Amino acid sequence: MNAEEERQLRRELERLKQEHRDLDAAIDALTSVPGSDRLQIQRLKKRKLHLRDQITRIEDQLFPDIIA
Repeated sequence: MNAEEERQLRRELERLKQEHRDLDAAIDALTSVPGSDRLQIQRLKKRKLHLRDQITRIEDQLFPDIIA
């Protein structure tokens, strides 16, 4: 991986982490409101899990496990 590819991956990683934090805040806000839309909350949680998978994949590319 060259330096430009690494910079792009790091930018994408930060964007995904920010979106993950934003979703977490939105889910917390919705669950604190009585009578909130459960389907919407489920969709947000599913999106959050998908983001976590993407974050993990990029982190694995940037920081591979080195077996000593």
